[in-house]
Amino acid sequence: MLEERVSRGRKTVRGATAKWIFIPAVILAAGCSGTDGDTLARVNGEPLLRADFESYLEHKRIPGDQEQKVSAELERYLEREALADIIEQQGVLDARKIHTEVNEFRKQMLISRYMETYLREKVTSEAVKNFYATNPDRFQSEKVHVAHILLRTNSETSKSEKEALETKAQEIYSRATAGEEFAELAAQYSEDQMSAKKGGDLGWVEEGAVDPVFSGTVFKMKEGDVSLPFATPFGFHVVKALEGPKVVKQPFERVKGNIRYELRQRAKQAEMERLRKLMKIEKVAEL
Repeated sequence: MLEERVSRGRKTVRGATAKWIFIPAVILAAGCSGTDGDTLARVNGEPLLRADFESYLEHKRIPGDQEQKVSAELERYLEREALADIIEQQGVLDARKIHTEVNEFRKQMLISRYMETYLREKVTSEAVKNFYATNPDRFQSEKVHVAHILLRTNSETSKSEKEALETKAQEIYSRATAGEEFAELAAQYSEDQMSAKKGGDLGWVEEGAVDPVFSGTVFKMKEGDVSLPFATPFGFHVVKALEGPKVVKQPFERVKGNIRYELRQRAKQAEMERLRKLMKIEKVAEL
């Protein structure tokens, strides 16, 4: 016989919510002795407690006041209890293997449900909002709105070709600073096809998110400035600052999921460390 029987009813579920449940009178009369008010029925001679069936209904999300549904569910519940018990008594299945599987599931369920309950109480919506409010630097960055003209180079570009491209970039710079429309020059000369279609517009560039040379150049520029040609691993650039650097804060709605995840991970790790300190493990034999 298994050391622990699932849903046998010998122990009530700790913390189960008591509530009125309709139980057909004929079943109560057949299943309960006059003095054992907590016993709902007897299955192969063993008592099955009312509290266990209440917990089962709660698990199945079956309202206790739905008379017909509860009655039908009770019939199935009792039959499955009796059938599982009879099969166990046949001795065909390996009781120890079944016990191991049930126990592993029990441990997994206890750990996961405990953590879910703990984290739900620990990491509230208010905690997420507070973290966002008290860590502003985490959710804001300096950005600049720029457009560029790119003349590409690569590892196979010769020295003479690079010199020619640099000269061309210098000519583009001169035309841009002489009053020609930067967007038209980008559409005509830039080899960054995606941005060229938009007049060279790269949108808002975050500091540190692009090549260091590019970032170091554009974040020193003021609105309307056009940079001298400079080289990066991508080639030669001529850049225009469309809007000067400014601090941009990410909206709470965009980052709240990431904050919640981070806080839950932190809380889970801290709680696991606390629980491990309470454990007492003593090996008494070698395998």
